[in-house]
Amino acid sequence: MSPILNRRTATAVLTAALLVPLSACGGGDKKSDTGASASASASASAPAAKTANLTVLAASSLTDVFKTAGAAYEKANPGTKVTFSFAGSQELAAQVKQGAPADALVTADTKTMDGLKAETNDPSVIAKNRLVIATGKGNPFKVDDLKDLADTKLKVVLAAPEVPVGRYSKQILDAQKVEVKPVSQEPNVRAVLSKVELGEADAGLVYKTDSAKSGDKVVTVDIPDDQNAVASYPAATLKQSKNAEAAAAFVTWLNGPEAQKILQDAGFQKP
Repeated sequence: MSPILNRRTATAVLTAALLVPLSACGGGDKKSDTGASASASASASAPAAKTANLTVLAASSLTDVFKTAGAAYEKANPGTKVTFSFAGSQELAAQVKQGAPADALVTADTKTMDGLKAETNDPSVIAKNRLVIATGKGNPFKVDDLKDLADTKLKVVLAAPEVPVGRYSKQILDAQKVEVKPVSQEPNVRAVLSKVELGEADAGLVYKTDSAKSGDKVVTVDIPDDQNAVASYPAATLKQSKNAEAAAAFVTWLNGPEAQKILQDAGFQKP
């Protein structure tokens, strides 16, 4: 073999030997970059802890019990905050139809909820309630039953007929053929109760749960079941909610054992 050929062969071998570690080094860098990229991608796509700020529109008669329920739900679901907006069911319905930014709705009757089928998902009844007569402290006029409310000497206050408790009141008074001329018609049950508590009215028809919260400020007169009306409280998520999953979870929770105990401890009946 000629010297020239030997030199060429040696050069080729040396060049190849030098390229091998360079290639291996380059391949190692590429693999490292790919791994880092994949890790970053996985980190970016990992779901964050679920949090939600829920707004729930609820009937006035749920004011006290829902404050307790909301606190319990937030404790069980860290990162979720529940804000309630309380009003008469007819006011809440108007807000929903106007597109109020909310996630769920709970009304004090099925009629109001049924009128919102275009705006709500399927509702479920979470509780029931009954009416009672709330009279002034000490019951000075000795009100014993519905018929006593017809006494013209009494200042009786009722909820407006478009309010659920107002409709229930009219229903039971009409059934007993009791004619009452109220001194005022209020926008929600809390306003009715307040009038009696303050002595601005002698008696009024309210939910049993509301009267119980008044303590000795009023005297509660029960109405027999066969003369009474049963108020149902349906809850539903709103189709316009931006927190659909979290809202559905809250409504489901309202039907569960923890929420049901809170509701029943407050005097609401089983759905």
